[in-house]
Amino acid sequence: MQRYLMQALIDWKTRPSRMPLIVRGARQVGKTTLLRQFGKAQFEHVLEINFELQPDYADCFHDLQPQAIINAISSVSGQQLTASKSLLMLDEIQECPNAIKALRYFKENMPELHVVAAGSLLEFTLREEDFRMPVGRIESLYMKPLSFDEYLLAKGFDELRHYLQTLTLFDQQQPAIIVKAEQLLREYFVTGGMPNVVANFCEHQDLQEVQLLQAGILDTYRRDFGKYAKGARVNYLQKIFERAPGMVAQHFQYSKIDPDAQSRDLKPALVDLVDAGLVYQAYHTSASGLPLSATMSEKKFKLLFLDVGLVKFTNQLDPDLMLQKDIMLINQGVLVEQFVGQELLTSEPWYYPQQLYYWQREKPGSMAEIDYVINVDEKIIPIEVKAGKTGSMRSLQVFLNEKSSPFGIRLSMHPLSFKNRILSIPLYMISELKRLVHLA
Repeated sequence: MQRYLMQALIDWKTRPSRMPLIVRGARQVGKTTLLRQFGKAQFEHVLEINFELQPDYADCFHDLQPQAIINAISSVSGQQLTASKSLLMLDEIQECPNAIKALRYFKENMPELHVVAAGSLLEFTLREEDFRMPVGRIESLYMKPLSFDEYLLAKGFDELRHYLQTLTLFDQQQPAIIVKAEQLLREYFVTGGMPNVVANFCEHQDLQEVQLLQAGILDTYRRDFGKYAKGARVNYLQKIFERAPGMVAQHFQYSKIDPDAQSRDLKPALVDLVDAGLVYQAYHTSASGLPLSATMSEKKFKLLFLDVGLVKFTNQLDPDLMLQKDIMLINQGVLVEQFVGQELLTSEPWYYPQQLYYWQREKPGSMAEIDYVINVDEKIIPIEVKAGKTGSMRSLQVFLNEKSSPFGIRLSMHPLSFKNRILSIPLYMISELKRLVHLA
């Protein structure tokens, strides 16, 4: 299974100024598999340590000096590490805080050795009061579920992907190819981008198996709650986790989670789920200038879940029905807005966590809301998401009249076009958004 993050790893390997690297992301998004594939393809030898499965290796990091660590690892494993030929892979590194601390010394004292790490619950270790992150001595890459582009690769539709990557506003769009792209998009809404689910569906085409795997993934996340929360907080985690998929695209209110609970009790649990990579927040911004974060409100936000397929499963939507042609009318807007946010989060760059924003005008008699606001270079671009091929663009027009944006984007099933300052991009081409913005 090809992942775009592989190229970022290859670039890291060959960069003279590289530092030890941590691949970060939620459980089961494919971090370990990617690093194994990277090691096999790019190095003569890989020494993999999983601190969750092999806790005894933590003793090798009692001394933070790289040479002492390597000597201890070699003695325990019976394997020798050779600079430029070997890859040292530290999986579930959050289970060994000393290993995280030691990474800075690999940069300072043994920069020639390639060291990579992965951690699913890493954020909880990093935020502990007595832990000091080795800032400026390590790098991070942030991994998400498969994007729709990567799903096309997994399904073997390389030519279709190439067609979408090269399609412009001036090209005649091929109906047969568009029909296929829409069909594959409907499939992606069912499977989502969790690697095990996609791999199984590619091999067996069994929707019941997809459902079983998605149920298992969600259960794994629930079992993790006890690792980073205690007592009543676990109950609050459970409540938010269960309700979040049904609250996608809605303005978040703690009272919708539990009207009897205090927001001060629910808020820490929400932060836990964000740190675990299971939910994301899209914050309100006035979009009055760059950066968009400068005028955002931390009190006004909407939630997104980790994966559109998991949202589909949790909302108990019939996968057979979703594969029919009227998929975009099912659960109007929720799955589509989840998909768009998810795709925006998987876009480059991967070396820092992406943040999502939306805009709303609360003016009596003239309410308006933009689903997402992004910036491409110095341009602030509003994005309105539509479930079908038609729909009013009033909010986009309000935004364009009030702000200095050159044009707005409509993401829907409408064909690719540019008219009256509205760039219409079909949902299956969202990965081409920045390229098309530069062409508009």
